[in-house]
Amino acid sequence: MTFAVVRVRGTLRVKPKIKETLKYLRLNKVNHCIIIPETPEYKGMLKRAKDYITWGEVEADTMASLLKDRSEVEENQRMTDKYVKKNTDFKDLNELSIAVSEGTFSHRKIEGLNPVFRLNPPRKGGYEGIKRAFTIGGALGYRGKEINKLLQRMI
Repeated sequence: MTFAVVRVRGTLRVKPKIKETLKYLRLNKVNHCIIIPETPEYKGMLKRAKDYITWGEVEADTMASLLKDRSEVEENQRMTDKYVKKNTDFKDLNELSIAVSEGTFSHRKIEGLNPVFRLNPPRKGGYEGIKRAFTIGGALGYRGKEINKLLQRMI
C-alpha cells in the first residue's frame, strides 16, 4: 500500500521540527505531492506534519493520471508508455501505476524521474479549510480513499 501526500499549508511560523520533516518528505511548496510507502518511519513523519499536509491511499487510476499528466522526466518531458518500456521492466504506464499503487515497485527507482509532483490548486471549491482536520470538515490529516478525489481535482 502506498500513500499520496499533499502539502496544504505554507511555512510561515512553522516549528523547526515540522519544517525539517516537510523538507525530508520533499514537500517544499504548497500543492506539491509525493508518493511514499506505508512504513512506520513514514507514518511517524506524517503524524508529526499532520497540521500542514493531507494524505491517503492512492488508487491505480489516479496514480496513472499522476504519472501521465504530472510527472517530470528528463528536460521537463512527461512520462509516456515508450519511456516506461525503455527504462523499466513494465510494458506500459498502466502496469507501472498498478505496481506503484500496490507498493510492489517504487517510482523512485525510475532513472530521471522527479519524485515530486507539482499540482494545481484544487478546482471547484478549493480546499475545505486549511486549518481544520478532514474528520471535522477541513482539509488536513488522513483522508483515506478520499485523497483520490482531491488529486483528480488537482491534476
